[in-house]
Amino acid sequence: MKKKSRSDTLLRELREFGLRYPKAHTRSPWPGHLDLAVNDKTFAFLSVEGEPFGISCKLPESGAAALMLPFAKPTPYGLGKSGWVSAQFPDGKVPPIEMLKAWIDESYRAVAPKKLVATLEAGESKAPAQKKRTPRRPS
Repeated sequence: MKKKSRSDTLLRELREFGLRYPKAHTRSPWPGHLDLAVNDKTFAFLSVEGEPFGISCKLPESGAAALMLPFAKPTPYGLGKSGWVSAQFPDGKVPPIEMLKAWIDESYRAVAPKKLVATLEAGESKAPAQKKRTPRRPS
């Protein structure tokens, strides 16, 4: 039985964190990835357990600063031109988990429909707004 690495534990933590967002789900468009998506649009590409730790997120606001980090680079396949940033961490190198959670948050907000983002900004602890009833006209 293979020993669980720190990277695998962090991947699971990041995936669980991302799945807390409204309508978030996982998708696996190709082998070696178990990505976070909303409405079938990926907001975080994540490696799978047992593979080298990697993450890619759309960072329209913090992308320039993220690219100054030694482990970050523009995401390949032309995604970097659209604000996507990738980070790779060698085995044994512990990634900055809180920063990566902030990346997932920013990426979700950049990719998710505005209606879902608005529910975050209204406060997740509040109940969804009730539909307004249209008064009936007297007959």
